[in-house]
Amino acid sequence: MDFEQVIMELLINAGEARSHAMSAIQAARRREWQQADEALAASAEASKAAHRIQTQLIGADEGEGKLPVTLILVHAQDHLMNAMLCRDLAEEIVLLRKELLA
Repeated sequence: MDFEQVIMELLINAGEARSHAMSAIQAARRREWQQADEALAASAEASKAAHRIQTQLIGADEGEGKLPVTLILVHAQDHLMNAMLCRDLAEEIVLLRKELLA
């Protein structure tokens, strides 16, 4: 496993998940419900891809500190956490806008 490449993939997928979540909110503001739903689905897929990478890293570490905890790894984990929270909130915001405006 190329540790740096795996971390970069985690960062990329987390960033993509967050970007799609924000796009969903923007689409909902414009009342473009199908586009909002598609962006939420894309966010979920990117989040799942990032989570698979995270699971791979956890498995490689085996809870024994086998992987180095670098600043970039912590940064990637932070991005993933924020992306997942952003997606969850985006889902709620889109639903609220639909309830109020659709």
